[in-house]
Amino acid sequence: MAQEIITILGGGSWGTALAIVLAERFERIYLWVHQAELARRMEETRENDIYLPGSRLPANVVVSSQMRLSPWILSVVPSRHLRSVLNEAAGLTQNPVQIISATKGIESGSFLRMSEIAEQCFQGKLATPPAVLTGPTFAREVAAGEPAAMVVASRDETFAKEIQNSFIAGNLRLYTNTDVTGVELSAALKNVIAIAAGAVEGLHLGSNSTAALITRGLSEIGRLVVASGGLATTVSGLAGLGDLVLTCTGQLSRNRRVGIELTKGRPLAEILSDTRMVAEGVETTRVALELAAKAGIEMPIMQAVAAMLDGQPAIETLRQLIARAARSEVN
Repeated sequence: MAQEIITILGGGSWGTALAIVLAERFERIYLWVHQAELARRMEETRENDIYLPGSRLPANVVVSSQMRLSPWILSVVPSRHLRSVLNEAAGLTQNPVQIISATKGIESGSFLRMSEIAEQCFQGKLATPPAVLTGPTFAREVAAGEPAAMVVASRDETFAKEIQNSFIAGNLRLYTNTDVTGVELSAALKNVIAIAAGAVEGLHLGSNSTAALITRGLSEIGRLVVASGGLATTVSGLAGLGDLVLTCTGQLSRNRRVGIELTKGRPLAEILSDTRMVAEGVETTRVALELAAKAGIEMPIMQAVAAMLDGQPAIETLRQLIARAARSEVN
């Protein structure tokens, strides 16, 4: 094992699930939770009653609202808060650290991926380039020990392999990759397509429509990934196709749920206020379209999602999408 202690930043459902599944692989895990009262409750009851109720934290997981940093830092902070949290963490250490990012998203304005934000925040304090951990996983299933596969990507292949060897536990299997750009963009963009898949489900348009949407959605993701310097092969892997299928079809998908609720005519703000979970696809939609425009790439499904998020009726939006001019599948 490369490390005996790891710090997990972020006590939502995914951060909690990772703490549970990795507990057997590390002597101690420091789980930082932003909300002091939730952290106190989790440490006392050994359960995250807000984000992952019913899943018990092992004894070697130390929960606190005070950051305790170790040489390995696994970041599971929502994208909108990532920069501020990592800046705080960077200010607490003078020793070189290694960052593993499990956050999905693209920063608005800068168009930076999450690992790039980590590099900025920890400038001069990183022992290796950051790694990215992602794949088709629901927190509840991982915490329950259900079989799952993920990908860990880093420009430093040795670091990726160290994480792979350290994180493989129980039914969790990891594969390595060096295409950080492709892995991160695939992971972020699939959330947007999942909102559209939810709309298809909410309108009861059938399995044919869902299959077509996933396939064409994958094509959109691939165009932007390649234009941004990523590899097409990555898009067909766990971070792309694997996570896209899960998020578009799984009952636990938060982004898919947003799409379903939009078909009921509910305002977006009302939908988002119903849950404390983060649907990253909502914020990613606009940023992805801006990034695509800079690259001169057409993204009709993501444009349709943006229209629905702005209040255009889902049925009208999907009709417009279907009525687009005929074209070749390979363009």
